[in-house]
Amino acid sequence: MEKQKKKSRHSKQTHNRQYKDRLWRMIFNNKEDLLQLYNAINHTDYHNPDDLEVNTLEDVLYLSMKNDVSFLVGGTMNLYEHQSTFNPNMPLRGVFYFSRVYEGYVADNNLMIYHEKRVRLPKPKYIVFYNGTKNQPDSMELRLSDCFENTDNETPCLECTATMLNINYGHNQELMKHCRRLEEYSIFVQCVREYIQSEPSVEDALEKAIDTCINQDVLADFLKKHRAEVTNMILTTYDKDLYEKTLKEDAREEGREEGLMEGRARGREEGRVEGREEGMEYLNQLNKYLLKSKRYNDLERATEDIEYQKKLLKEFGIESNDTK
Repeated sequence: MEKQKKKSRHSKQTHNRQYKDRLWRMIFNNKEDLLQLYNAINHTDYHNPDDLEVNTLEDVLYLSMKNDVSFLVGGTMNLYEHQSTFNPNMPLRGVFYFSRVYEGYVADNNLMIYHEKRVRLPKPKYIVFYNGTKNQPDSMELRLSDCFENTDNETPCLECTATMLNINYGHNQELMKHCRRLEEYSIFVQCVREYIQSEPSVEDALEKAIDTCINQDVLADFLKKHRAEVTNMILTTYDKDLYEKTLKEDAREEGREEGLMEGRARGREEGRVEGREEGMEYLNQLNKYLLKSKRYNDLERATEDIEYQKKLLKEFGIESNDTK
C-alpha cells in the first residue's frame, strides 16, 4: 500500500513538471528559435537555420517525456534540456545522453575507433534550462565528479559538466534580451503561475493567461496556433493541490536553509563577542597585577608586544585560549 502511495505521489510530481517540459520542447522544436537560442548563449551570429543538424533523444534514461534536444553546430555537440525541478544528477544523465549521441555520430560518420589514427569529435556542451519554483542563482555549474565518493583528492578519469541556467522571469536578463522566444516562454509560465494563484480554477487561469499573453504579443503566434493543444496539455498534466504543496515545501526548505545560515552566522558572531569579552577580562586582570607590582615598563611593553603580553599572562597564571 505504501509503495502504491509513493508511486502515485511520484506520478503526480512528474505530471506537474510535464506541461512546462513539453511546452518548452514544442516551442523550441523550430530551427529558427533553436538557432536564436544558441546564438544568445554562445554570443555567436549564425544566420542559416538549415545549418543546424538536429538530433532528438527519444525516451532517454529516466525520462518518460521527450523533453531534451541535442544539436550540432559549429563543431560543437550541444545538449539542451529543460528541467522544472532542481536535479544535481544532471551530469550523470549527461554521460548517458552524450554516450548515445556520440555512438550515433561514430556510426553515421563511419569513424574507425580501433585504428591508430585519432578520430575527431565535436566538443560537447550541456545546458540545462531551469524554471522550477525553488530559488536558484542565474547560473550554476553541476559536475559529475561531485557525485563520486572517496576521490582522495585524485582527479577522476571521467567528468561531465552541466551548466544550469535559471530561466524564470527576472533571471538571466541579458540572455533574454538576445533570445525573445526564451523571454516569452519565461513570461508565459510566470503569467500562468500568477493566474493559478488568483483564479478559482485552472481552466479560468489558463484562459486569462493565454489571452493576456496574446494581447501583449507574448508567444502570440504560437498560442494562437496551438491554443487548444497547450490548454489540453496543461489541464491533463497539472495538479493544483500538488503545485501549492510544492510551493509551501520549497518555501519551508528555503526558510530552513536561511535559518541555518543565520544561526551559524549568529553563533560565529556571538562566539567572537564572547571571545572579545573574555580577552578583555584577561587583559584587565593582567593590568591589575602589573600595576599592583609597579611593573610600569612591562605594562607599557605589553600594550605593544603581543608575544610579551602572552608571556606575562602565563607568568601570572591567567588562563587564555591564546596561551594554551
